[in-house]
Amino acid sequence: MAAEKVTLSDALSNVDVLDELPLPDQQPCIEAEPCSIVYHANFDTNFEDRNAFVTGVAKYIEEATVHSELNEMLEEGEEYAIMLYTWRCCSRAIPQPKSNEQPNRVEIYEKTVEVLAPEVNKLLNFMYFQRRAIERFSTEVKRLCHAEKRKDFVSEAYLLTLGKFINMFAVLDELKSIKSSLKNDYATYRRAAQFLKVMSDSQALQESQNLSMFLATQNKIRDTLKENLEKIPGYEELLADVINIAVQMFEYKMYLLPSEKHMLVKVMGFGLFLIDGEISNINKMDQKKRVNIAKIDKIFKQLEMVPLFGDMQIAPFNYIKRSPHYDQSRWPLASSSSPSPQSDLLQYLPTIRDEYVRYISELARHNNEVTTTVKETPRTDVENKELTELCLRGLQLLCDWSTHVTELYSWKLMHPTDHHQNKECPQEAEEYERATRYNYSDEEKFGLIEVIAMIKGLQLLMSRMETVFTDSIRRHKDLIRSIILSVRETCADWLRGTEPDEDPALKGKKDPENGFEIKVPRRNVGPSSTQLYMVRTMLESLIADKSGGKRTLRKDIDGPYLIAIDNFHKSSFYWNYLLNFSQTLQECCDLSQLWYREFYLEITMGKRIQFPIEKGCVLYPLDLYNDSAYYALTKFKKQFLYDEVEAEVNLCFDQFVYKLSEQIFAYYKHLAGSILLDKRFRAECASYGTCFHYPPANRYETLLKQRHVQLLGRSIDLNRLIAQRVNAALQKSLDLAISRFEAGDITGIALNFDFLPNYCYNAATNRFVKVKDITFTSPVARDKPPAAQPQYFFGTKALNVANSTIYGMYSGFVGPQHFRSICRLLGYEGIAVVMEELLKIVKSLIQGTLLQYTNTLMNVMPKVCKLPLYEYGSPGVLHYYQAQLNDIVQYSDVKTEMLEGFREVGNAILFCLLIEQSLNILPRPYCKDGEKPETKLKRLEAKYAPFTSGPKVVKRMEKTKTVVQNVERMGTTKQAAIAREGDLLTKERLCCGLSTFEVILTRIKSYLNEPVWSGTPPMNGCMNVDECTEFHRLWSALQFVYCIPVGENEFTVEQLFGEGLNWAGCTMIVLLGQQRRFEALDFCYHILRVQRIDGKDEIVKGIPLKRMVDRIRRFQVLNSQIFAILNKYLKSSDTDNLPVEHVRCFQPPVHQSIAAVSGPQNLTTIYMKPDGISK
Repeated sequence: MAAEKVTLSDALSNVDVLDELPLPDQQPCIEAEPCSIVYHANFDTNFEDRNAFVTGVAKYIEEATVHSELNEMLEEGEEYAIMLYTWRCCSRAIPQPKSNEQPNRVEIYEKTVEVLAPEVNKLLNFMYFQRRAIERFSTEVKRLCHAEKRKDFVSEAYLLTLGKFINMFAVLDELKSIKSSLKNDYATYRRAAQFLKVMSDSQALQESQNLSMFLATQNKIRDTLKENLEKIPGYEELLADVINIAVQMFEYKMYLLPSEKHMLVKVMGFGLFLIDGEISNINKMDQKKRVNIAKIDKIFKQLEMVPLFGDMQIAPFNYIKRSPHYDQSRWPLASSSSPSPQSDLLQYLPTIRDEYVRYISELARHNNEVTTTVKETPRTDVENKELTELCLRGLQLLCDWSTHVTELYSWKLMHPTDHHQNKECPQEAEEYERATRYNYSDEEKFGLIEVIAMIKGLQLLMSRMETVFTDSIRRHKDLIRSIILSVRETCADWLRGTEPDEDPALKGKKDPENGFEIKVPRRNVGPSSTQLYMVRTMLESLIADKSGGKRTLRKDIDGPYLIAIDNFHKSSFYWNYLLNFSQTLQECCDLSQLWYREFYLEITMGKRIQFPIEKGCVLYPLDLYNDSAYYALTKFKKQFLYDEVEAEVNLCFDQFVYKLSEQIFAYYKHLAGSILLDKRFRAECASYGTCFHYPPANRYETLLKQRHVQLLGRSIDLNRLIAQRVNAALQKSLDLAISRFEAGDITGIALNFDFLPNYCYNAATNRFVKVKDITFTSPVARDKPPAAQPQYFFGTKALNVANSTIYGMYSGFVGPQHFRSICRLLGYEGIAVVMEELLKIVKSLIQGTLLQYTNTLMNVMPKVCKLPLYEYGSPGVLHYYQAQLNDIVQYSDVKTEMLEGFREVGNAILFCLLIEQSLNILPRPYCKDGEKPETKLKRLEAKYAPFTSGPKVVKRMEKTKTVVQNVERMGTTKQAAIAREGDLLTKERLCCGLSTFEVILTRIKSYLNEPVWSGTPPMNGCMNVDECTEFHRLWSALQFVYCIPVGENEFTVEQLFGEGLNWAGCTMIVLLGQQRRFEALDFCYHILRVQRIDGKDEIVKGIPLKRMVDRIRRFQVLNSQIFAILNKYLKSSDTDNLPVEHVRCFQPPVHQSIAAVSGPQNLTTIYMKPDGISK
């Protein structure tokens, strides 16, 4: 099959279609613009294309040449400033010889020279550069201060470049003075070089001496510059122009970068210092209105501290203080001790919020128009102008907000706190900690985060509209009615490439009355930096006043044209920034310097290689680390700085994820705890003034959706990291809940060791209560409930207390609430396992302890114990039984070990019964208002009737059967048995409607297979009446024992064993088929019947008869209730399966006197049901 050919046009169209392919990403946008891939179009040609504009004014082309050279020198100065700031002391890491006799001393010095030689060469080059820069600057000033040259116009751009030079000198001088490590490293190198005699020639020695003096002399650059300038006549006038242009640009906010704003302030301070000296006096110049000290004083108060580099700051007013003619009275604001406005970010915060909201709203409107509408025609000039102005306003806002952040940071660094101002600041805190960590209030921290978030958020939104903005900027055209010949030849792209010959302006004539229309097509590209410079400079020369107030060209231009040129000149100032939109946007929002701390590392004198993250001000908005790392690689170009940023990011991000996960877990745990808190309890507490508040709403959902966060060029799945930690916290919370459960009074694995032997059941309350003062088993050793933070339990401390109060109502007993919880927790299969374990315990007790004691006591029991006649009276009957059963009463283990065994069996039976009752409680279906529950139930029965016999039930049964088969085939024997039991119980509960308790009783009955329980066959062939061979007779004896009233300080059997004892005995009697015989022949019941007849109350051998009869009556009622419950379960399924009745003939009892007279022929046959007799 031949390959299908695709033409180039089809391929390109297919690629274009990819732009329209939707890539849905549900991740909310909360991060700044990722900088892993950045594209900046550089339109700055640095005047390399100046020769192309031959039609321009020659002197401005010449000026452009000078500009180009000066800009290159400024760039070189920037590199040396970076070198000085990022200089780390090497000499501290180099070992020094301890004595002259040290054998490896020469080797150490050789290595020292080898290591430090490249660094010393950098310092030499720096010294040479500052010489050249001062000489070049002095030359330019001397040229511009020439008497004839002063008559000419000096452009705004030229003055600004001179201002940048002044700024460069100020920065280099301050950095050289601050960095003491420069001198230390050079001293170490020089000592080693002199020992090795590396600098042997005189020139090298002289250069070494010069460099040493240069580094050692404070403010060397500043003083040398001032000395050179003072030799130039009239230099102060030129510097005054530079200062005035800086003041003007500061006042009118003619800057778009924070660094430019701070540069203007440094130019004012350092420029005034350079002017003030022996030759000129700034106070006199103020009087002559050549400079305006009042304005500068106000500016210096607004900005007391200006960022120099990173954490290095400079106070511009200090230059004024060092000047010879400093007069404090002329500087009332700057010299006052009141805090600067830059120290208070919070006062600007409401304004910033308002500006942000208004601008975001307008930006969103334009963004929606761009994304939702498709225009066939290009935007009009008005629309382009509106978008351009919107873009400019956004950049100005970003610049303003960024300066607020950096200026606050600068002020804080120069005004560290102490333990007097901040009580949280320890007295031994380091200088860096006092300047950062403890120097911000909580409100300032939140304010900083909010402003930084606005900056980064707006940066992202504007970067997304970059194509829209740049297109509007490129197409934006201000209509200028008057175009000067040189200007239009420089910047106009004529129609068909030639200017119109018929233009009257070319012939020196006026335009006709109806005007002359000039057709200029829309430009295809924006102007280059050189082109823009030439246009602005030539227009400025027309409208600017000349130095010294001499004649200008302004009056030669008509008013409307003058206004048009002036407006064009002002607005075009920002064009260079707008044309380089992406780079300007990035620099406006660059907050990288907030991380750098080279100055504070310097002053630790080697004690700190880097500060621990807890000692600094963690950069809460993590995107600032992106800025710092980007700056370290692209501007500082230092790998070690990037490595330090990366190391801190790793630590901080781990802490961030840990803290965030902890907060998210605590928040949702608090929310869940608040939702689950009992509403009645909440209302009751509220009535007493105690409120349980819901957690305040938080936008954690936004963070949880972050699946590709950009950090240092990495894409991080924040959702996955948080999920891992939250899952771990949930697991820990569950472990704590289980540990607390296991440390409590009743658990699934402690039934045998705690619940059965230590709890007493009371039918009146339907609860098990633990015996407090006495126990028959060793106490169960449990771990203490584990302690943990509140969020791992119910969410908060208040909710923990509330729930502890609520659940404290259910502590101290085990009742229906607990059994319902057990049923919900275990489910059918779990309950089957628990009951199976309980049956094993019951079996071991019946066939072990109880069987052993039964055998023993049966031997002690009297062989025959009749029911005495009523004629003996109740005291006689009691006396008779007390004598007959004395051995049982005196048997020491009866009231301890034996009754304890019966209690455990009874508690196990009661546990199964209460579980059965809890399983029978079904939730009531919800009924609407006015709807009858009966009608609702009938409707539900009809709805679910098909499921009881449909294929789905069969399928479900088959699935269960498959599970059992798999366990039997692959599991152990024990696992298979548990699976079968669970399957059986599930089927019984869900399908067959059988009783679990009945199955339990049937299993217990199978354990009573020893002959001692049923006794020997009756001698009369019917039933034993007086013989004590069956279990019910033994139980009657035991009942007689525990019915005897106890003394004042003795425990009753109810207190010791509860009703579980009676449940055990009655259950065994019922299962053995001895209930009727027990009720008819019981010793205690006979005493009760006799006492009811004679009503006597005597003390028989220390036993108060009336009290004993009262106890017997209570136990008779209890036994009857137990028999009724047991018979209900045992006979519930026997009605349809009753056995066939067998009738047997018994001889009637005949008195001896009658038998002797009548003989056997007169006997009458009586028919009786055998099972009725047996019972």
